[in-house]
Amino acid sequence: MGDVILTMKGIDKRFPGVQALSGVNLEIRKGEVLALMGENGAGKSTLMKVLTGIYKKDAGTITYEGREVEYNNPREAQEDGIVIVHQELNMMGHLTVAQNIFIGREPKNGFLIDDAKMNSDTRKLFQQLNIDINPKETMSKLTVGKQQMCEIAKAISHKAKVIIFDEPSAALTESEIEQLFKIIRNLRDQQLGIVYISHRMDEIKKITDRVTVMRDGCYVGTLITKDCTKDDIINMMVGRVIYETPKTESHVPPDAPVVLKVEHLNAGRMVQDVSFELHKGEILGFSGLMGAGRTEMARALFGADPKDSGDIYIKGEKVEIHTPEDAVRHGIGYLSEDRKRFGIVLKKSITENATLTCLPRYCKGVFIDKNKEKQVTKQYVDTLRIKTPGIDQLVMNLSGGNQQKVVIEKWLIGDSDILIFDEPTRGIDVGAKQEIYELMNRLVDEGKSIIMISSEMAEITRMSDRIIVMCEGRITGELDIKETSQEQIMHYATLRAGGSDNE
Repeated sequence: MGDVILTMKGIDKRFPGVQALSGVNLEIRKGEVLALMGENGAGKSTLMKVLTGIYKKDAGTITYEGREVEYNNPREAQEDGIVIVHQELNMMGHLTVAQNIFIGREPKNGFLIDDAKMNSDTRKLFQQLNIDINPKETMSKLTVGKQQMCEIAKAISHKAKVIIFDEPSAALTESEIEQLFKIIRNLRDQQLGIVYISHRMDEIKKITDRVTVMRDGCYVGTLITKDCTKDDIINMMVGRVIYETPKTESHVPPDAPVVLKVEHLNAGRMVQDVSFELHKGEILGFSGLMGAGRTEMARALFGADPKDSGDIYIKGEKVEIHTPEDAVRHGIGYLSEDRKRFGIVLKKSITENATLTCLPRYCKGVFIDKNKEKQVTKQYVDTLRIKTPGIDQLVMNLSGGNQQKVVIEKWLIGDSDILIFDEPTRGIDVGAKQEIYELMNRLVDEGKSIIMISSEMAEITRMSDRIIVMCEGRITGELDIKETSQEQIMHYATLRAGGSDNE
């Protein structure tokens, strides 16, 4: 690690009713990868927005390359060599790769854009980063991983000296993550200062040199990555010990009634002859690799996508579910893996989101009974421990974990007895995960039943009473948690159609 290139000292930032940052410190060095960690709502994103001019700080100093700076907008920060690669990619799908990278800064030949030079400059950037992408390819035709590489190349094209990666691996495959790490190591070798924001503990140990931890808008401390353990980091993040032990036996009584039975469900190529049962008070885990068909199965069951054939029984009675309204009427709630797209209305309040599935209950004629609506919302906000200044707060201003709780609140207010949780902790930190786990356990103790789809092996083995494994649209295995191992799950997750347990 080289000299300090950027320092933030005593940074304060206040929003109405919320002290978002209080006396926060950050130090970035040349030739290092610095992890910035903390629970959702700890202030990580706010701090980076202050650094890059999106927000104005209320107090504190930012020193960059020996001079005090304060940027009025992200363009000023970019021009000075400080760039963010956002989690949500900001590319224009209909343009070429080169056009995206140099948009607004296109090289000119007289009055015309010099496409040849733009493509050539893009190739040079890619060579520098060991990226194999055609500059003339249309952006929308690239995988998410390759689009991410283009975002990085775009950052480098600004002659960046400090690059902030905000959850860069969230949507990447394992091989794409390895490629990302190679690029980051290459940038570190070129003496850039790199900030790496992630909730994935295993990545932090692999790719970072130091770890700075924030909690509740405050600076907690900085550790040398190689000298600390995962538990050290978690303890600093949440101020308490988090236990991640697998479940050793099912908590469901042997005589628990079947609340949901699915027989021979078919829906396109990704759902082939799926049959299973869900018992009262059970967490039924669905595991499998990306593309196994788990989400497609859930959407067909919920009526969000059409099914080709199959029967669904709820509490022994055959039901017809063709739309989500049908599913809701039969007591099924669905927490989507993409909560911002399908789960919540970001620009509406917590109260407005909470009663979405059962609004007629809170209506008097054509008017909404606001007092009744707020009363039930407040009750569940307290029960679910949603961190918010008030129930009129816009959902877009909540952390990821608290947004997830608002989706759960919506289904609980709607009296759903069967809950489908699709990747319930994706994109939320370890402390918020713990709260979601505790909430799920509380729900099944109260008699709810949960189908949990998760790509995290530790989550599946920690939470499930029973595990169903899918591969290429079919169920390939069913395991009681008592006799399950991660190796067994992976075996069934790769057991393609026509395969056998002996291969």
